[in-house]
Amino acid sequence: MTRRYPSLALHIDGAWIHARERATIPVLNPATDEVLGDLPCADPDDLEAAAAAADRGFRLWKAISPYERAKVLRRAAAILRERAADIAPVVTLEQGKPLAESMLEVETSAEIIEWFADEGRRTYGRIVPARAADVQQLVIREPVGPVAAFTPWNFPIGQATRKLAAALSAGCSVILKGPEDTPASCMALVRALLDGGVPSEALALVFGDPAAISAQLTADARIRKISFTGSTAVGKQLAAMAGTHMKRATMELGGHAPAIVFADADIELAAATLAAGKFRNAGQICIAPTRFLIEAPVHDRFLAAFTEHARRVQVGDGLAAGTTMGPLAHARRVMAMEAIVADAAEQGAAVHLGGARIGNRGSFFQPTILTGVTPAMQAMNEEPFGPIALIGQFSCEAEAITEANRLAFGLAAYAWTRSAATVARLSAHVESGMLSINHQGLALIETPFVGVKDSGYGSEGGVEAMEPYLNTRFVSHRTWEWR
Repeated sequence: MTRRYPSLALHIDGAWIHARERATIPVLNPATDEVLGDLPCADPDDLEAAAAAADRGFRLWKAISPYERAKVLRRAAAILRERAADIAPVVTLEQGKPLAESMLEVETSAEIIEWFADEGRRTYGRIVPARAADVQQLVIREPVGPVAAFTPWNFPIGQATRKLAAALSAGCSVILKGPEDTPASCMALVRALLDGGVPSEALALVFGDPAAISAQLTADARIRKISFTGSTAVGKQLAAMAGTHMKRATMELGGHAPAIVFADADIELAAATLAAGKFRNAGQICIAPTRFLIEAPVHDRFLAAFTEHARRVQVGDGLAAGTTMGPLAHARRVMAMEAIVADAAEQGAAVHLGGARIGNRGSFFQPTILTGVTPAMQAMNEEPFGPIALIGQFSCEAEAITEANRLAFGLAAYAWTRSAATVARLSAHVESGMLSINHQGLALIETPFVGVKDSGYGSEGGVEAMEPYLNTRFVSHRTWEWR
């Protein structure tokens, strides 16, 4: 056990429930393979208690004015900031990312809570002019009800915050099914929200068998909204279940982001920016640039600049000074990277840099560049979700757009060009929910975070993120004349 790592627990109806006699899952440090703690698993009775509490908590929380709810969320954000120095090392211990990235995640999460706190105060209805003088037509916005939120391990606080802050600001209660690989991070977030004043009945935290938990909560009539971030395969299953029970769903699913670099771009700036985006969090980011499409005349120049930045990445324990890329989240990701590299090499790709795990302790993998990639390779069709850059080239704009749109994914895309005409065509024809041109401009809380095609639906950023947590009701009232 590591002293800085907390005792793990579920939170249901105001109580923190530790392991005791229930089933547990070991939580590992991906940098050392050491066991950090034992995570208790929720059973069906726990989930029933959480749903009952969420139903009661919803009635309590929605009765509080948006003005007062905003005060509570702002207090929670302040608490999260105050505890950032203690929380960030916990994120690094269980997730692996460098401490500086963990600290940024905690601080950004506090900003997310503050933003949604204010946005909840702006969930306006409206008056629709009537066709008769004695009729008033009202459009009313109200919280949809208890929410079941399912969050991933790559940003264990940030991803959960986007869901919790939006739901709570709208007046919904939430059952958060956190990631079993990074439970203590979610615990810290939930503690901050509860200590800020969110009613204990209105916020639950559970862990365990994802399939069993999702099946029970999605079928529960008291749960009115599902929000999921994760793989496309699991998202499709969960969306189908939600549809069967007429539940609203927000699906933030996988990506395979193309990065198109034209010959007229600032090549050195493009290489530096894209390399930073590729190797951040060891490439375990759904919007990380992955398929690099470089116009032929500048391919070699871009490759040389990108390679230089990749060589400077310092891989190591996220708590060690100087580390700029930590381990992958668990051993399964290392095996996935090895399989991707082997498949590409067998089909003719060149391993230009890296391509192998580092050492025999922890889940470390080299920053990797594959060149000569083709559409037949596994890596070009399945999201690597790791520190692997796939670098190819194109001869004309149409070829680049065709490759960018080839896959069923449509989450993020990137492009670099100085041509306004090219920008206009890319904006019109690249099939992605988000497109960033000449900079890294995605995932700001005030902007939509949204995918198209198999990358899901519904936004987790911007004013659009509030919509899935609100019902719209219409009231038409005719004045009664008393005589």
